[in-house]
Amino acid sequence: MPSLSSVLMEPSSTVCCCTTAGRTRTLPKRAHSCCPNKPESLADGSRSRSIHSRNPAMKTNSCICLFALVALFLTIDSAPLMAAPQSRPNILLIMVDDMGWSDIGCYGSEIETPNIDRLATEGLLFTQFYNNAKCTTTRASLLTGLYPRNGGRGQEDLITQKMLTLGEAMRHAGYATGMSGKWHNGEKVGDRPFDRGFDEAYGLWSGCCNFFNPRMPDPEFKGGKARIFGHNDTFFEIEDFPDDYYTTDAFTDHTIETIKTHAASGKPFFHYLPYTAPHYPLHAKPADIAKYKGKYAEGWDVLRQQRLAKQLKLGLVDKNWEVTNRDDLAKAWDEAKTIDEDWQQLRMEVYAAMIDSVDQNIGRILEVLNKLGIADNTLVLFLADNGGCAQTPGGTNPKQIPGPKEYYTHVGSGWATASNTPWRRYKQYCHEGGIATPLVARWPTAIKAGTRSEQVGHIIDFLPTFLDMANVDYPDQHPDFGTQTIPLDGKTLLPVFQGKVRQPHDNLYWHWSTNRAVRHGDWKLAWDKHAKAWELYDLQADRTEAHDLATEYPELVVSLIKKWESWAKMTDVKLEK
Repeated sequence: MPSLSSVLMEPSSTVCCCTTAGRTRTLPKRAHSCCPNKPESLADGSRSRSIHSRNPAMKTNSCICLFALVALFLTIDSAPLMAAPQSRPNILLIMVDDMGWSDIGCYGSEIETPNIDRLATEGLLFTQFYNNAKCTTTRASLLTGLYPRNGGRGQEDLITQKMLTLGEAMRHAGYATGMSGKWHNGEKVGDRPFDRGFDEAYGLWSGCCNFFNPRMPDPEFKGGKARIFGHNDTFFEIEDFPDDYYTTDAFTDHTIETIKTHAASGKPFFHYLPYTAPHYPLHAKPADIAKYKGKYAEGWDVLRQQRLAKQLKLGLVDKNWEVTNRDDLAKAWDEAKTIDEDWQQLRMEVYAAMIDSVDQNIGRILEVLNKLGIADNTLVLFLADNGGCAQTPGGTNPKQIPGPKEYYTHVGSGWATASNTPWRRYKQYCHEGGIATPLVARWPTAIKAGTRSEQVGHIIDFLPTFLDMANVDYPDQHPDFGTQTIPLDGKTLLPVFQGKVRQPHDNLYWHWSTNRAVRHGDWKLAWDKHAKAWELYDLQADRTEAHDLATEYPELVVSLIKKWESWAKMTDVKLEK
């Protein structure tokens, strides 16, 4: 295959978003000269501009090119959509935030996710795929094909100039590249997605935010920080978001318009769509919440059993695995509901509504792929960045009402243990509840519909997979910075997509906040920060991690500890003494 850095590419166009009649249209344009309101320069040389502004002056201060471009899009909207022909596949990588393994229908949920389920029905469902248990480290590994360096510490320190991001790799492979959503790997100039390979980027550069206004500061109990939000090289302010703004919808709007532009260019495209939902704060639209009213009245203990029953029926869980009634960090429902039963139910109703909204928006994107005539040659992937989250910023406080913009709350450990059915633990932990992710993949020209794979995979495998699909090699030298690159840790999934058996990883490794694990074949050694001891599990017989075999196989434990320590040294993990 040709070297990645030798692949030539025409200068990529960006996307200009102009506002008219209170609505945003994303329009193809190399420069932003058509925008009626010019952005102001900031001290660091970047610009501040809103693509969702409802400023009355903008509505009236129109220009000829704006009307021409709007007319063009009205014509496109009313005519059959067709992309320019190209052979290499397009790639759409969709990731949700803090969603548990059982939170979508094809993995056992009662939440309405027909579009995600359709991806599984028309594609491939993985049963043993892994993330890194935490937002920042998962995103860094997904983007670079590498385990987190710097011991997983920081944000911008996780992606260096010795690594290619997916944006950089695919751009230099001749792809148009786009990103819509949560970045969380650096928010300063030089670290943003627009600076690291994405031709078109819109979203949240830092951690999770208010869904109705991303620049609204977090409450004081969460630090009071105003999250950084932007479009390409611009930053947004709190007044730049209209009253009906909702991040899940906005990220989808941007994805759709970017895909239309990139598909029309004749190049294959790579688009990265990391939604913020269903991460706290629990924010959802009233109509979506209403669909789940009363659905969770029986509580999380019953819900976990209901989902388990469905998973057994679907063949996702072995009937011989022992499944705990709830994680030992969660209270029984009968005890927890005495605080405020209606509020406890509402937490899960809103959480379900957030996932439902994601699914609705994925349906919008799938419809566009069909209209463009590119669905068959587009790989669509859906996964989560870590397991369901048990964190409770602000505590268990019924005064924080789930749903509306003005409040900030969470699902807590009880509902999270149901989300993570049938596993133990949560986000940040290296037991299966923290690191196991759903993964569905649809690519009609290559993946057989309705298939399932038990082959083990990891998010570090995405970048080498996509380069394999693009028929280029990973370079020894960064094509933009000229620095020597770190060899990839991941390996291609393309044989799995093609229904073949690939050579598995020798070992897989994890670490976050003293929690740690190593998997070797079906053996997994895990350290829990509460137990403060290594635990050994045979995942073939006991993937629910109910039976610790460490005392029965002490030599294996020592061997796996050495493997983990060698990896920890390579990635600069620093453990507390």
